[in-house]
Amino acid sequence: MAGMQNVAAERAQRLSELPFEEAGARSALLQGTVASVVDIWKHRELLGLLTRRELKARYKDSSLGFLWSLIKPLTQLLIYAIVVGEFLGAARSLNNFAVYLFSGLTVYLLFSEIVGGATSSIVANAGLVKKVYFPREIFPISAVGSAMVNFLIQMVILLVAAFVAGTLTFGPHLLYGLAAIGVVIIYSAAIGILLAAVNVYLRDIQYLVEVVLMLVMWGSPILYHWTFATARMPGWLAEIYLNNPVTLAVVGFQQAFWAPGSGGEPLPQLGLRLVIAAVVGIICLIIAQRVFSKLQGNFAQEL
Repeated sequence: MAGMQNVAAERAQRLSELPFEEAGARSALLQGTVASVVDIWKHRELLGLLTRRELKARYKDSSLGFLWSLIKPLTQLLIYAIVVGEFLGAARSLNNFAVYLFSGLTVYLLFSEIVGGATSSIVANAGLVKKVYFPREIFPISAVGSAMVNFLIQMVILLVAAFVAGTLTFGPHLLYGLAAIGVVIIYSAAIGILLAAVNVYLRDIQYLVEVVLMLVMWGSPILYHWTFATARMPGWLAEIYLNNPVTLAVVGFQQAFWAPGSGGEPLPQLGLRLVIAAVVGIICLIIAQRVFSKLQGNFAQEL
């Protein structure tokens, strides 16, 4: 008995000598965000482990493995290209319609996969959340990492298709593609982090997200040119539509990999629009992280 008391006393002594670390939300906006980023960086190895676990679990016991990340978008491409492109005649009004379609679909699927995976990430890892402390933002961020792996695989297909069709050329226009990827990652991470926290308290969110993502896809100029939509809108609504970050990312990808050699009408001031969207997105990401930080205190109880 006395031995157990000595062990307990020694443990308490060691704990008292450890530096104090805050586990809750920081009050200041930028200061709290910076502190959270530093905390996440300290746990970067855990972030890598969660990302790899997500990738392995996705195709566990599958013979084809990561090839499934190609089968779904290629199947969608085939269906849309035949039904929309040939049966409905979209291919007659857009040169190299298959490349146009796959350009928009590739960057949209990145957005969709990050938002969908991040939204359910906290609930899906309830066991870890209740047992040990580490930055909870790691869960939705790991969805970004796993989605990027699939995105890179699909990018290879897009580059090959654009090369075969003759729309892949090297020049400053490729910067639109890089900017589009940045905008998608920023906004999808912001939305995913926010919805991951809200989904803990309201589980219907993850099902609502699936419906909204479907609407966003059809509302983005993936199966049609952006001019077809804006021609049927009043000027103010057309500007809102064109400055939507998903629309900008889709158009940016199409401008980078489809427009050269296809004669598509460019979106005016696309580069400036993408830069402004990225800046606004960073602000949204900071706000989303602070809201997440405020809500995470009761995650364990809710789960």
